Amino acid sequence: MNKLLKVNNRDNVAVATRDLKQGEVIEELDEQIKLLSDIPMGHKVALANIDSGENVFRYGNPIGRAVKDINQGDWVHTHNLTTNLSDIVEYDYQPNFRTDTAKIENIPTFQGYLRSDGQTGIRNEIWLIPTVFCANGPTQKLAEMANQKFARSENFDGFYALTHPYGCSQQGEDLVYTQNILANLVNHPNAAGVLLLSLGCEKNCFDNFLPILGDYDPNRVKTLIMQDVEDEIAEGLKLIDEIWQYTSQQKRQELPLSKLTIAVNCGGSDAFSGITANALVGRISDFITGCGGSIVMTEVPEMFGAEHLLMNRAENREVFQMIVDMINDYKKYFQRYGQPIYENPVPGNLAGGITTLEEKSLGCIQKGGEAIVRDVLPYGGRVRKDGFTLISGPGNDLVGITTQEAAGCVLTIFTTGRGTPSGFAAPLIRLASNSKMANRKQGWIDYNAGVLLEGKSFEAAAAELLDLIIRVASGAARTKSEANGYRQIGMLRDGVTN
Repeated sequence: MNKLLKVNNRDNVAVATRDLKQGEVIEELDEQIKLLSDIPMGHKVALANIDSGENVFRYGNPIGRAVKDINQGDWVHTHNLTTNLSDIVEYDYQPNFRTDTAKIENIPTFQGYLRSDGQTGIRNEIWLIPTVFCANGPTQKLAEMANQKFARSENFDGFYALTHPYGCSQQGEDLVYTQNILANLVNHPNAAGVLLLSLGCEKNCFDNFLPILGDYDPNRVKTLIMQDVEDEIAEGLKLIDEIWQYTSQQKRQELPLSKLTIAVNCGGSDAFSGITANALVGRISDFITGCGGSIVMTEVPEMFGAEHLLMNRAENREVFQMIVDMINDYKKYFQRYGQPIYENPVPGNLAGGITTLEEKSLGCIQKGGEAIVRDVLPYGGRVRKDGFTLISGPGNDLVGITTQEAAGCVLTIFTTGRGTPSGFAAPLIRLASNSKMANRKQGWIDYNAGVLLEGKSFEAAAAELLDLIIRVASGAARTKSEANGYRQIGMLRDGVTN
């Protein structure tokens, strides 16, 4: 494995694949480079002299500008590189996408659940969802008791309490966000049945929430107002018995990969994320969309600095304008609260070698491969087209992934360079960007994309990852977060609390 990794011929920096020492002479990339300082693993080395004010390139795009003269062999990081990003930007539509991509003919299959509403799930679970945080305790207790009564089986994957700290003392758009996300989770295809629990006096009571939910199958979805009954546990268990009888009738069947709706997301990124894990996921995104399936990507603040590449992959001018609006609306969200738009990367990203938001974003969007952007959804929206979709949401893993799941994603492919154990409402396959972290946190990582730095081809790695996806989707394998029992959801807050 080379000591330095250069992504694009235009780049004037390369990434260290291991810790390097000052004075070391590296003869790679058609250069002889003497290191002028220690370079930590994942951090950048100048391949040429870069004058103050000159752009620094990675991924073939500017990742910021030098704030002082940088010499060949220098460490390039926050002490000598800063962002070029500004506030609201004017954009031009300059279409730049492949139109010759052939559709996949021999589409692989998986064993999934075809629901009566036409959606496809990969788990047959019963979800217990409180409308308000006051109902969290009984919701958790009911899930625990139900799991003791009804064993998991080949066609039943257990009871799960999707608790949260919301549902009361909210108003306006803030409450609507919570209601839309919860309503979409009720309709999630991995939930064969749902028990909704209300306290009874909350802002998000059934009188206010059920109109947001709309029509539902009373065999699949049951409701309980805890203040209206003497013993909410006993009443809840009665309803759970009824839901289980309905759910237990669902069976897996062979379905084409085109039926899958998958989220792609990342967290705890490092300088290798965009080179290995995200780039590998990009291959999978292209394959899934080529099969006629759906890929959903969010993390809008981590598109800043790379949004022009997504805009130029918009299917048409209408979709282009939707991306522009999504980007600028999110910037206005920061401004509305008086917060800096570009206070990113976070400390863990910086420690992992990412210096500017442009660099982080250029690596982040690799997860979308080369697919044409066919649709853009607001926060709380539902997937409505096959192919590659963007949805408005934050870089925050909890809120962003919940947004994607609420949009209809039954599985998330998640990449990380620093490591994170989080689990969410749907199964999550976690990829490591480097072997050092993957070997240290084997209880968190499902696939080590660091092997791409060690000689494994993208074709071989993509085949392995696709096989894992099919096995997880078919119920033949459980992800590490599933095995650990990690489940959580979160919603975007945008307003005052009463």
